[in-house]
Amino acid sequence: MGDTSTLKPAGFMERMYNGEGGFRIVDTRRRWYWIYALVTVACVLIIAIKGFTLGIDFEGGTKMTMPPSNGATESSVSETFEDATGLAPQSTQTVGSGDSRVIEITAERLTDDQIRDARVALFDEFAPEDNSGTASPDAINDSTVSESWGASITQRMLLGMVIFLAVVFVYISVRLERDMAISAIVSLLLDGIVVAGVYSLVGFEVSPATVIGLLTILAYSLYDTVIVFDKVHENTQDVLSSTRSTYGEQVNLATNQTIMRSLNTSLFSVIPIAALLVVAVWLMGVGTLKDLALVQLAGVIAGTISSIYFSAPLLVTLKSLQKRYREHDEKVARARELGVSGGPAAPTEETVPVTVTTGPATTLTTDAAQDDEAGQTESAESADSTSAATDSQDQDAPQRTISRPTNPDRESGRSWRPGM
Repeated sequence: MGDTSTLKPAGFMERMYNGEGGFRIVDTRRRWYWIYALVTVACVLIIAIKGFTLGIDFEGGTKMTMPPSNGATESSVSETFEDATGLAPQSTQTVGSGDSRVIEITAERLTDDQIRDARVALFDEFAPEDNSGTASPDAINDSTVSESWGASITQRMLLGMVIFLAVVFVYISVRLERDMAISAIVSLLLDGIVVAGVYSLVGFEVSPATVIGLLTILAYSLYDTVIVFDKVHENTQDVLSSTRSTYGEQVNLATNQTIMRSLNTSLFSVIPIAALLVVAVWLMGVGTLKDLALVQLAGVIAGTISSIYFSAPLLVTLKSLQKRYREHDEKVARARELGVSGGPAAPTEETVPVTVTTGPATTLTTDAAQDDEAGQTESAESADSTSAATDSQDQDAPQRTISRPTNPDRESGRSWRPGM
């Protein structure tokens, strides 16, 4: 065997990969509850104060776009549009870059006459060019969505989210257990609030792509949570049948064992999303993708954090409300107290040697028992009369050693390492 003294201790990353990071996530769960409470309250306040910039697919309205030719700017286009229609646009922004760059005007639903007046005024003022490089009114595009269509889309979105959450709850309840399903659903709701708060703070327009992205990251968050809970389920199947560790300790162990997998999955999810947000939106100017990219980026980060630092600790809190888990924690504490502070000694593998000498005259000596002083004197006097006759035989007599274990009934005093 090699010299083990030269082996270096495992580094931090190696311990994380092996599930031996030792992060006290469950023990510090109150701290994480406070952090999540503060973040959630902040997001709710942001949503209440700023609200959302809903696209015409939800609110209904008219959207017009035109190339920014002949010195057209957002402010000048907005002013021309308002003079022609008598309505101030809800938003005017530049979307895209290079040859694909356009100025986008969003307003409440316009009549056909208002749309025609706006097209004529914008063309007379800026003479935008079409794809062939010719000035034409056809370079100005418009689309209109009715309010009833927007309301229908909103109702379908809410119905889809409710059905999604219901199916998730049923699946986890059947696949794992009810408390895990409750923890997962609460985490999903908090993830949704955090993402909505970020979206409201940034001010991006809420479009159908935003809803699709939200449902996508909720599914991702659920996937990450199920990974952690599956390991928890594996570690805690027989936790109540022994006093080796508490339920919370096994949950903390499972979280440490899956934390690196969660981080790796998140990292490889964030990289393409960041590329989509930076390359497609910033460099190429594809503004229609920024809604999807932002909601996914915020959702992946929020989902990863919640699956590690909120879902698993919340599960332990729910279990601690049940009597049998509280009683088991007390049993574990008592067993450890007995093992550390003078309880029955734990069984060992050491044996007590017993030497047996066989022959015409046999004597039995044992290291475990000693005669008292009076017994030793009587034994010595009687042995003197026979020692001369047996000395020569005892020297040649064969000997054998019997290994006798110590008291095997002292199992209850064993001190267990948490997580065994």
